Amino acid sequence: MNTPTATAPGPRDDAALTQLVGEALTHAQGHADTEDATEVRAITDAMVRLLIGTPLHSDGKLTIVSLATEAGLRRNKPTHKHTGLKDLFYALVKARTPVPETLPDSARARAAKQQQDLARVRAERNDLRGQAQLLARIVHVLEIENHKWGRPDRRPGHHAQPGPSRRTTRRHGSG
Repeated sequence: MNTPTATAPGPRDDAALTQLVGEALTHAQGHADTEDATEVRAITDAMVRLLIGTPLHSDGKLTIVSLATEAGLRRNKPTHKHTGLKDLFYALVKARTPVPETLPDSARARAAKQQQDLARVRAERNDLRGQAQLLARIVHVLEIENHKWGRPDRRPGHHAQPGPSRRTTRRHGSG
């Protein structure tokens, strides 16, 4: 006689439970030869294959989409029509996932320090971004002034007035 162990159920235990529940649902509904029974059987067989890690028709992920694909049904069948099987599938998937242990104090302290560092770096980034925008505006104004004072206006129909040259020329005498 098998006695339950204290360890978490494995994939084979999940598969056996799924098969048992599927057969019970089929017989409880009294639809042994109907389309519903065929769908229930297809879904439970797909659950078994996904839970033991041997998918035939899907990517093997433990999702409802993969379950429907594995069963050869549209996604709305397990989500809307056979909700009990969907809930069973989610429960078995959740039972397989190990429960995370509580974080030790050193990890919490490290996480808190990282959060503070992140906030500090973000504030510094925002300050630098503001400074960069200010410098860009200053450069733009200086370019406009440089263009305005350094070169004649080149608008169509406008002629520049001759004025003193900025360059001074040296005259070389012969002697």
